[in-house]
Amino acid sequence: MSASDFNNKISNILTPGKVYIIGVGRSGIAAAKVLKKKGWQVILSDCNNNTSLQKQAQEISSEGLEVYLNHRLNLELEERPDLIVISPGVPWDAPVLEEARIKGIETIGEIELAWRSLSTIPWIAITGTNGKTTTTALTAAIFSCAGLFAPACGNIGYAACELALLKEQQLDWIIAEISSFQIESTVELSPMIGVWTTFTPDHLNRHKTLENYYQIKASLLQRSQDQVFNADDPYLAKVGPGDWPDAYWVSTQGAEKLLSKPDQGVYIQDNWIMAFGELIMPVNLFKMRGNHNYQNLLMAVAVARLANIDKSAIIRAMTSFSGVVHRLESICLIQGIEYINDSKATNYDAAQVGLSSVSGPVILIAGGQAKEGDDQAWLETIKQKVSTVLLIGQAATLFAERLEASGYTQYEQVENMETALNRSLELAKEQKARVVLLSPACASFDQYKSFEERGEHFRYLSQQLAMSNDILKGG
Repeated sequence: MSASDFNNKISNILTPGKVYIIGVGRSGIAAAKVLKKKGWQVILSDCNNNTSLQKQAQEISSEGLEVYLNHRLNLELEERPDLIVISPGVPWDAPVLEEARIKGIETIGEIELAWRSLSTIPWIAITGTNGKTTTTALTAAIFSCAGLFAPACGNIGYAACELALLKEQQLDWIIAEISSFQIESTVELSPMIGVWTTFTPDHLNRHKTLENYYQIKASLLQRSQDQVFNADDPYLAKVGPGDWPDAYWVSTQGAEKLLSKPDQGVYIQDNWIMAFGELIMPVNLFKMRGNHNYQNLLMAVAVARLANIDKSAIIRAMTSFSGVVHRLESICLIQGIEYINDSKATNYDAAQVGLSSVSGPVILIAGGQAKEGDDQAWLETIKQKVSTVLLIGQAATLFAERLEASGYTQYEQVENMETALNRSLELAKEQKARVVLLSPACASFDQYKSFEERGEHFRYLSQQLAMSNDILKGG
């Protein structure tokens, strides 16, 4: 079914269909409102049932939407829906979804629904294992400085379907951070510009193999009119010449590292950002730390120039942008020791990049719900920069074993974030550490609902520690 056919179908309120939306979260609720507005019979369901969901269910039930909690769709027992829309956290290979597809019931993700409602607006889609949030935020900042309404959506900012509830005339562009979970539930989403930031093993418990994970992300770029890639990423650089011969490439290492002609790429040369043959700005005007953030910056610049954004807007955005929350976010100073929140580092590669970006010696807080992946570079960076690792969560024992096997013994297993924060200041003063860094290399779901909740807890505890330290000094 084409996007126009789909829009015609959901506009036909004389013969409304029945839709099941799985996931009573922000994206599921937005999708429900979009389809309700078009005249569909909407049923929202969620396999969970807690106080927060019950409150949400009461609110949206008053708007004429059916909501079922502690519920799983059973196509054998329930009336056949015409459409199923899933939230990003719902596994694409769930048995009921595979059954639905076999039976010819169209099954899509919330972001695909948003695309079919807003396909007349140009989209920028940003994906990658790491770096996509910062690149998305940077891109949105540039477009905003250019006077455009180009909101970020997907994994940050708005739920995509929340934008579909706005009038199309209000939107100049849509800038979407899209995960592999969201990509696999799309069919027609075809961005004007697609961006691939990095590629390393992640989410293999869901995607099974690295090749499958790669192909999911590649499918989004294949549907993009223009493609931007990071030539500093080893995996993308290896496959680039064969898989993406017409792409635009960026590199922090000069024009010779590009996989395209210099006038078709963005790179740093002699401290200047060059974009498609034009000088943009000295890179040292950019406030964020770390070579990885220079890569994010170059990809955002490439997108902006492909969208014909004036370089003055790029310069204004880049000289004022200070970063995103939960990614190398400076929280406070306690007796000259900087507390940094890198809760978004949910895998080994992101944690290694974060650790490489701060000044040592470091007290590192790591752990949570472990993921598969190659931890060698992370372990080597720990040995170079970390004076003590404080291990929390389910992964504490596993990480202790991996550290021991690598020859590193300066670690302590602690119960939780509170214990880690209380111990961190004592260790930092003893060992003359310059930084206390939360960079977990793990998912958060063993102790927290999300990496955001984990980062906010770290922020709160750090600020409480700073306040109590100030009181003690004053006394």
